[in-house]
Amino acid sequence: MSRSQYSDDCTDWSLICWQGAVKSAIRGKRGQAFLKEMLDALDAMPEKALIEGALQTESGDVCAMGAVALKRGLDVKNVDPEDRQQVAETFGISPTMAAEIAYENDDDYGYTRETPQQRWSRMRKWVIENITKTDQQ
Repeated sequence: MSRSQYSDDCTDWSLICWQGAVKSAIRGKRGQAFLKEMLDALDAMPEKALIEGALQTESGDVCAMGAVALKRGLDVKNVDPEDRQQVAETFGISPTMAAEIAYENDDDYGYTRETPQQRWSRMRKWVIENITKTDQQ
């Protein structure tokens, strides 16, 4: 299991309910505000590269949510990246959204190993695709 805490146990109706909760979290006011903030944080990164499996390394490398932490000036070294409730509370988003972003950030979809730069590009594209059209103006 990854830090998103997704598992193969989520099937049929439970999967449909989970996907609905994710979509609701992303489309909501709080979710849209966070995605816009994440886009700004990604664009502000001097090195366009993202890590997987952690919010931030000791050397300062970050995942997509870690980029938001850097932009906010948040100290996340004591935040357990595998505790989606704690991550959600740290960033002011729903646990389902925290899990979805972790999943999107960490998963290379099994095709090839991504470089940190490819992960940054893919995550930036995902963020843009999930900002609603009316909010992109």
